[in-house]
Amino acid sequence: MSDRGPRESELQANGELVNPRALCNRCKRLYRDPKILPCLHTFCSDCIEQLEPFSACPRGSGGDAVTVLCPDCDSEVDIPLLGAAGLTTDHLALDEVFLETLVTDGPLGCDLCGEGGAESRCEVCCVNLCEFCCKAHRRQKRTASHSVQAVEELKTRGRLCRPVLCSLHPGQELRLFCQPCDLPVCLECAATLHRDHSCCPTRDVVHCHGDRIRELVAARLRPRLERLEESVRKVDVSQEALQARVDATANEVRAFARGYASTVEAHCLSLLRRLEELRVQRRNQLHLQRAQLQQALLDVRGGVEFAERLLSCGSDSEILSAKGVTLSRLTSLAENSYNPDPAAVTPTMAATVDLSKCSIEGEGLQQGQQGQRGGFTLVCRDSAGEQLAGGGEHVLVSIVHKEKKNCTVETTVADNKDGSYSVSYTPSEPGTFSVWVCVKAQHIKGSPFTLNVKRKFRRHAGKFHCCCFCSSGGAKDARCGCPGTMPGGFKGCGHGHKGHPGKPHWSCCGSTVEQSECLPQSVLAAVSPRGHLRTVEL
Repeated sequence: MSDRGPRESELQANGELVNPRALCNRCKRLYRDPKILPCLHTFCSDCIEQLEPFSACPRGSGGDAVTVLCPDCDSEVDIPLLGAAGLTTDHLALDEVFLETLVTDGPLGCDLCGEGGAESRCEVCCVNLCEFCCKAHRRQKRTASHSVQAVEELKTRGRLCRPVLCSLHPGQELRLFCQPCDLPVCLECAATLHRDHSCCPTRDVVHCHGDRIRELVAARLRPRLERLEESVRKVDVSQEALQARVDATANEVRAFARGYASTVEAHCLSLLRRLEELRVQRRNQLHLQRAQLQQALLDVRGGVEFAERLLSCGSDSEILSAKGVTLSRLTSLAENSYNPDPAAVTPTMAATVDLSKCSIEGEGLQQGQQGQRGGFTLVCRDSAGEQLAGGGEHVLVSIVHKEKKNCTVETTVADNKDGSYSVSYTPSEPGTFSVWVCVKAQHIKGSPFTLNVKRKFRRHAGKFHCCCFCSSGGAKDARCGCPGTMPGGFKGCGHGHKGHPGKPHWSCCGSTVEQSECLPQSVLAAVSPRGHLRTVEL
C-alpha cells in the first residue's frame, strides 16, 4: 500500500525533504510500496525488482528464491519467486512518507473530489478529504465509524501511527493474529480463511513476540554492538600508533645513518626496507581486521536500529507484521561466529624499555598514611617516550625507613600487561622512607624516591552538630568539646550564647571543619578549658 501524494515530484525538485527515513537509499525518492529485505534494509518494491541476481536460478526456473546483494550492506539476501510482492511491507516507512508530505509547506489536495484543499484525513481509508467530502464521508453508513483527524493536528504530532490494512479486504484493519498461521489478519479473514484457527487480538500477543525481539537486542546484540565499536576504535588507535612509531623509527634510522660513511648507507637503506615491509605487513593486517569489524558492526547496528525503531515506533500490527523477518535477521546476527573481544585488538610493534623514559603516576609515591593502603603506577616507556605495549619486565620495588634500618614495608607489584605495573603497600609506622624502583636490576630515572608517611588518622568520636542543646533534645547534662556555655544549668553549648563557635562543629573536639582529623587532647586543653570532649549518650 503506497501513500504517495501529488506533490512528490515538486518536493524532490525543490529539495524540501529533510527526513532521510522517508527516502529510498537507492532511488533517492520518497518510498513507493516499501519492502523489508531479510537484512532489515528497506527499499521501494520496484527498486528491489531492478536488482541484478547474484546467484541461484532466475525467477520462473524452478528455484525457491533469487539471491541479490543488498545495496546498503552488500549482504546476500533471498528474494521470493513472487518478487518484491512476497516481502514484508515496511509500514514504519509509510508512516514517515505520509508525515513528510504533511509537514511540507503547501496545501494538500482532496483525494476524492480533487478540487478543494484537504483539511482532514481518514485514518482507515488513508485518503485526504476537503470539508465537503469529509461531511459526506461521515454520512455514509460504511465509513461513518472511521477515525477522521484534522491535517493540522497530524502535522503537530511529530510522529504518525497509521492503521495497517488487510491486502485482501481493503478498509479492514489487521486487528487479530492467527497463531497457527503466524500472521496478523482482519475480521473478515478470521471469519473466512482462518475460521478454524485460533485468532487473538493483536494487543494480547504483541508483548510475547515483542519480548523475543527485545531480549535478542538487549541480551545478545547490544553487548556485541558495543564490543564491535570498541574493537573498531582500538584498530583505529593501533593504526595511528603504527604510523607514529614508523615515523619515529624512520627518523632515528636516518639520524643514525647520517653520521657514518657511505658504507653505512647501504645498511641504512636495508633497515628502511625492512621497516617498510613490517609496516606494510601490519597495515594490511589492520586493514583486513578493520574491514571485517566494520562490516559486522554495520550489520549489527542496522539490525539493532531497525528492531529498536520497530519496538518504539510501531503499532501492534506493525510489530507483528514485521516480526518474522526481524527475528530471522536478529537471530542470524546473534549467532554469527565473528564475535571479537576488544581486548584482542593488540598494539602493533614491540619496543624495549628505556629506563630514562620510565615514569611514576599517582600520589602514593610521595605521601602515605600509617595503616592505610597506598600505591602508585610504574609506566615503562621506550626511547620515543611511548608506553610499552606489553608487560613481562622484571620490576623490583623496595621501601625502607631512612632512620630505622630494620623497618621495611612489604610491597606488591602487579603486571597490568600493558606496559604499566601497579605497586601497592601498607606502612605500619610513620616517618620518611626511601623507595627503590628498579627495572631489569637497574634504577629508573629519579630512583630512589622519598616517601613521607603520616601518622594514623584520628577519626572523630562525637557528632558534627550545630550545638549540643539541639542534638541532645535539650538535655542539661549534654556537653561539648567547644568552650560554649548556656544559662539555666545547661552544661553544653547553644546558639548565640557565650563561647559558641557560631557554626557547626564536632562535639568531641570542637573543630569546625567536617572533613578533618580529631584534635589531640593537648590541643583541646588549650582551646577548651572545660575539657569536655564528648556529648553524653542521648
